[in-house]
Amino acid sequence: MTAREADPNLKLVLGSGSPRRLELLAQLGVVPADVRPPDIDETPLKAELPRAYCARIARGKAEAIALASDEVALCADTTVALGRRIMGKPADEKEAAQFLLALSGRRHRVITSVVVKRGTDFWAKDVVTAVKMKNLSDEELNGYLASDDWRGKAGGYAIQGPAGALIPWIQGSYTGVVGLPVAEAASLLRTAGYVV
Repeated sequence: MTAREADPNLKLVLGSGSPRRLELLAQLGVVPADVRPPDIDETPLKAELPRAYCARIARGKAEAIALASDEVALCADTTVALGRRIMGKPADEKEAAQFLLALSGRRHRVITSVVVKRGTDFWAKDVVTAVKMKNLSDEELNGYLASDDWRGKAGGYAIQGPAGALIPWIQGSYTGVVGLPVAEAASLLRTAGYVV
């Protein structure tokens, strides 16, 4: 998709209810004019691979948002992938424990797909970051589960919270792991004509 001319009157709509995405946009000095989290079915398709899933959900969120002619939407989806397995948001503490035990001592990928929509045009970028979680002791696992920080987090953890102490190594985008790769998001917004 070709770049659009910069329009200082363009209003940004954040298609996400994530407070972390709001905070990351604020790092760029960007405050959305509106926040409209779309309600879409995020169930993975049969045999769908994590990156394709993540890109489809981010695009689906953007497609679900109705925009005025002076608005541009930013949507994103973050997925934790262990091999071909998609680890979404755990339903309960038991599933969070299963996710964390599966990730313990292993490398995995955190994929964040970002989609910007203006009119009928879409711009998209997938950012894949490799992450290693340390071998978790029972004490560390139970302590983290007790913090309730796993709730609503893909893969059952958030790197910017207490789980940061469980992640000794990442290769790629830290902000992508948090939920919005800011460099790529800023680039897509500029391409769509939004002044960052």
